Amino acid sequence: MYKEFEEMHNLERIMIDSNEFVVERIKKLNKLYEAGINPYPYRYKDITHTLDILDNFERIDEAKEFTLAGRVMLLRRMGNATFANIIDEKGSIQIFFSKKLLGIEDYNILKLIDSGDIIGVEGTVFKTQTGEITIRAIKFELLSKSVRTLPEKYHGIQDADLRQRHRSLDMIMNNNVKQRFIKRSRAITAIREFLSNKEFIEVDTPILDTKYGGGEAKPFTTFVNALDCEVFMNVSPELYLKRLIVGGIERVYTFARAFRNEGIDRTHYPEFSLFECYMSYADYNDMMELMENMYEYVFNKVNGTTEITYEGVKIDFKAPWKRAKMCDLVKHDTEIDVYNLTKEEIVEKITIKGLLEEKQKDGLDVKKASKGELIVTLFEEYSEKKLVQPTFVIDFPKESSPLCKVHRENPDLIERFEPYAYGVELGNAYSELNDPLRQRILLHDQASKLRAGLETASPMDEEFAVAIDTAMPPTGGLGIGIDRMIMFLTETSTIRDVIAFPLIKR
Repeated sequence: MYKEFEEMHNLERIMIDSNEFVVERIKKLNKLYEAGINPYPYRYKDITHTLDILDNFERIDEAKEFTLAGRVMLLRRMGNATFANIIDEKGSIQIFFSKKLLGIEDYNILKLIDSGDIIGVEGTVFKTQTGEITIRAIKFELLSKSVRTLPEKYHGIQDADLRQRHRSLDMIMNNNVKQRFIKRSRAITAIREFLSNKEFIEVDTPILDTKYGGGEAKPFTTFVNALDCEVFMNVSPELYLKRLIVGGIERVYTFARAFRNEGIDRTHYPEFSLFECYMSYADYNDMMELMENMYEYVFNKVNGTTEITYEGVKIDFKAPWKRAKMCDLVKHDTEIDVYNLTKEEIVEKITIKGLLEEKQKDGLDVKKASKGELIVTLFEEYSEKKLVQPTFVIDFPKESSPLCKVHRENPDLIERFEPYAYGVELGNAYSELNDPLRQRILLHDQASKLRAGLETASPMDEEFAVAIDTAMPPTGGLGIGIDRMIMFLTETSTIRDVIAFPLIKR
């Protein structure tokens, strides 16, 4: 059937990296067709997963027949007998093929099977003399012929760019990679279970809009031909979720794809998964309790424990987490009492101690920055990375957000927190601002900054402002970076390795 592709020069027309191994496999494809065998059948009967057999071997009747399906990872041909190892979603098991059991005709078909092929097997279970649980094949069927060889077994794919570009191969050769994405799915399911038990409602919010807001970030833009207008890709779903709160849904959440046209590093990526939830008649204290309990629930549900070892450091996500005020942390780590000093006194201390030198080289003007901006910058430079165990950093300077309520005990602060672990920010949360007049002033201020050239500022969102005018109840809000949660859940060091298909520069 594929005779025209057996020659290398014909293959090069459709496969830019074809080689003699591809040619050899296509020859085997033709032989299969000539033998009347369809190498790509439509379905296969109900199967048992390998792990179900391995975990229950001692209780299995030796006469019981099982049906399995999986990818051939290793073949050892020994004349009248052949051993293979196959993998499925849950594990790996050895298969024993014998000419005596299969018959000469079927056994000879094994010569056309290669590593990488997907096969179905029926047989009984036994244990070899070396103690390996094995399926004794009574019959087998080719389910999909691979025309490309797998990477070499012991070295796999080492290049990070290649692993991310060819994630399917990465998952085949590295079971921990496959399990990482399975855990990701289970974690999201667990979050939904946790919130459902607390009567939260899940909703969808727009990815494309004529405006953006809810986060300090430079947006991606595109164009909608049908409307003849420029639109922005979602930065945050926050303003839409608050409008639903105004509309009467008292507990609401979403899993959103968020897009921020900014840098890439081990914890930042321009397209990421953002979870946000809002709870009426609650404040940031309630959201701290919600988050720490949700993390505990997810880790127990997926990993069976709240403890992990991350880059050699033991971290425990069991609730309750530590609470620490930002100003107290800065005072401890810089010996500058930012809470009780004026902006000018803080600048003087920074100068004497030689702090923020790298930031100033990058353009920070400590004399023009506000007191709040200096406090946040000092925290980011000298405190953030020291927060190893899960910690809520609370009570930010008022300049740090236009969407948060003023602290009920100190008008220079706002009721905001960010949770940290191993020096990584895990989310962001507020006692949400619901004073409509103050909200309009702050939104207009953001719009003015945008017009003045600040790319991370947001335009005025009149629809949101009108909704808040109508009265929003006291509300607690919480945003969590799902990708960063999965980094810790799977003990993965970079965000690109918990995103199945990260953007790869061509």
